Amino acid sequence: MAEKITMPRLSDTMTEGTVATWLKKVGDTIKTGEILAEIETDKATMEFESFYDGVLLHIGIQEGESAPVDSLLAIVGKAGEDISALLSGDAPKVEETPVAEVKADAPVTAPAKTEIPAGVKVVTMPRLSDTMTTGTVATWLKKVGDTVKEGDILAEIETDKATMEFESFNAGTLLYIGVEEGGTAPVDTILAILGPAGTDVSGIAANYTVGGNVEAPKVEEVKAEAQTEVTSSTPIAASNPNERIFASPLAKKIASEKGINLAQVKGSGENGRITKSDVENFIPSTVSAPVQTVAETSVEAAAPAKVFVPNGEKFTEEIKNSQMRKIIAKRLAESLFTAPHYNLVIEVAMDEAMKSRAVINTVPDTKVSFNDMVIKASAMALKKHPKINSQWREDAILINHHVNIGVAVAVEDGLVVPVLNFTDQMSLSQIGAGVRDLAGRAKSKKLLPTEMEGSTFTISNLGMFGITEFNSIINQPNSAILSVGAIVEKPVVKDGQIVVGNTMMLSLACDHRTIDGATGAQFLQTLKQFIENPVTMLA
Repeated sequence: MAEKITMPRLSDTMTEGTVATWLKKVGDTIKTGEILAEIETDKATMEFESFYDGVLLHIGIQEGESAPVDSLLAIVGKAGEDISALLSGDAPKVEETPVAEVKADAPVTAPAKTEIPAGVKVVTMPRLSDTMTTGTVATWLKKVGDTVKEGDILAEIETDKATMEFESFNAGTLLYIGVEEGGTAPVDTILAILGPAGTDVSGIAANYTVGGNVEAPKVEEVKAEAQTEVTSSTPIAASNPNERIFASPLAKKIASEKGINLAQVKGSGENGRITKSDVENFIPSTVSAPVQTVAETSVEAAAPAKVFVPNGEKFTEEIKNSQMRKIIAKRLAESLFTAPHYNLVIEVAMDEAMKSRAVINTVPDTKVSFNDMVIKASAMALKKHPKINSQWREDAILINHHVNIGVAVAVEDGLVVPVLNFTDQMSLSQIGAGVRDLAGRAKSKKLLPTEMEGSTFTISNLGMFGITEFNSIINQPNSAILSVGAIVEKPVVKDGQIVVGNTMMLSLACDHRTIDGATGAQFLQTLKQFIENPVTMLA
């Protein structure tokens, strides 16, 4: 009797798996203990062995495809055995016998499935972050007909965390584009098809589906490229309708806002790509003089003594939400409306911290910021007050005894939170170097998804923008977030005398489910002591 094999759960946190390699093909004889496939989990790529003897009759998940745990992976049984009952309601029938695949209204000689020619590779929407479910193509850097080398950047893809470059792992000609610029599609749907030039991939695009729930788009031919470019979300007028204009998503956005024709802008980036600075520094060759409307003329002639009323035009701009903006909205709303927030504020004297920082930065190749000092002090305070370093679960409160501090970094499309792992074990200079590295790569879109995971506490600093005090929304699943304001010089009372001092406001947003007010207040008192006496952080 045929046996169904489902996607196994190979780790405690695995919810889906990706078939990296099939070591058996349909028709092969299999013995118990033989390796069927290599499966990528959320932690590693592992070998998956068969627990049955028989013949491999069906493969339900092709190489490179992902599917949830318990999805149909394969069917093993006797040679020639009818498996139609087992396939009922499952994923698209791949690698079945011709009899099972032929539709009732189709010619008997025409098989339902489309074979993928040798050398052709289907590229699917990648999962570029641990929480990514859909991706948006911000920019295609290649067009249909272009030659693609292994390692070339195919496109820029917006995830729920950042806009990231997606490179090709295969060489060939770009034969088909499945998701146009600005288009959004679920992970693992067809993104593109690569292969030898001139290969007909219309059958693949029409019949190839992933997971059985995505209908493949129609084949895009080279001659249709001009029309595709004209209908892009950014108005571009090129002298040659077939000419491709390369521009970053931000450059396109700024050009659209300013009404700049990108065809007139000279790009300074790689291969002439137009960047943000190119658009901002662009000076049009001619400037049209303002035209006085008939309405303006008649108003001035008829009633010159009346109060002047500007004759303007109402203008509203609609900007499509990026994937990052959608996820930020979703998660912050969930955090604010599910976690009962409250805020505690404390004022910290910064005079000693300023003196200590000046001395520390006299050491060659050392650069420590006030934010680095706050991070170090927070890490040490969290070790003394571990309840702040916690997470809420319906059945228990999870106390983290390791300290991983997330540092909020503003990027052009939104906000990301790279994580300093084991922050309490780092020196001030190591924290400074780590933050500069993570922030720099975040702004240049080079941050890895794994570098934005696992935070136990978050710090957001707007002091450099002159903001003296603010409250943040907790970055779930953390229980607290610290908001850091600017250092302000003002009169303070010291030893009964009014003197000039420097102070900074700290605001701690807490989840009342895990942190009581007294606990949060004690944490802030400890944090204040560390910052006001920096030498204690070196003990």
